[in-house]
Amino acid sequence: MKLYYVYILLCSDGLTYTGITDNVARRINEHQNGLSKNAFTYRRRPVELVFQQEFNDVLQAISFEKKIKKWSAKKKIALSKGDVDLLQILAECRNASHYKYNPDQD
Repeated sequence: MKLYYVYILLCSDGLTYTGITDNVARRINEHQNGLSKNAFTYRRRPVELVFQQEFNDVLQAISFEKKIKKWSAKKKIALSKGDVDLLQILAECRNASHYKYNPDQD
């Protein structure tokens, strides 16, 4: 059975990178070696692997990657640390300008 991994890298500038691979060690090595000058991580090396989640279904892995790519760096770091409480706090709508925030709604 082929396995797939969604991973999060912490870049040297504090930004995060989220990706998917079938070989974590090879992929991290590619990021560290900077194979493409146009890659997001090229100028942000060195990178550190802070999270990986294993999947046996590529479609589940792709879905999870797409979901967390939209998250803030703080939320991704909370996930990487297993900080469920902080993850829930960061997931709540706390911005009055957010489209879901409507105090007049019943």
